[in-house]
Amino acid sequence: MAKRGNPFGGMGGMGNMNQMMKQAKKMQEQLAKAQEEIQQAEVEYSSGGGMVTVKCNGEHKLLSISIKPEAIDPEDPEMLEDLVLTAVNGAMEQIEELSANKMGAFGGIPGLF
Repeated sequence: MAKRGNPFGGMGGMGNMNQMMKQAKKMQEQLAKAQEEIQQAEVEYSSGGGMVTVKCNGEHKLLSISIKPEAIDPEDPEMLEDLVLTAVNGAMEQIEELSANKMGAFGGIPGLF
C-alpha cells in the first residue's frame, strides 16, 4: 500500500493555522487601537476668518462652539447660521478624513467593513 503524503504539511496545517491566528489577533489589536485613537481625537474648524470656531471629537459629538461678537448681526441671522454650518461640516469632514486614514489599512479585509 502506497503511503500518501499530507497535503497540509508536516503538522497537518496546524503550524499555518496558528500563524494565521496570531496575525488575526495582532490585526484585531491594531484595529481596536485605531478605533480608540479616532474616538479620542479632537478637531477644530473655523469659518468666517475665525468668527465661528467649533470643536468636535472622533465620535462626531460637538464639544464647543465659539462665536465672536462681531459675527452676530441681528439684521442678518442667516450669515451666522451659514458660518456655524460651515464650521460644523468642516470639523465633521476632518473627523471623516482622520477615520479614513486610520482605518484605511483595514478597508481591504473582506467582511471587516
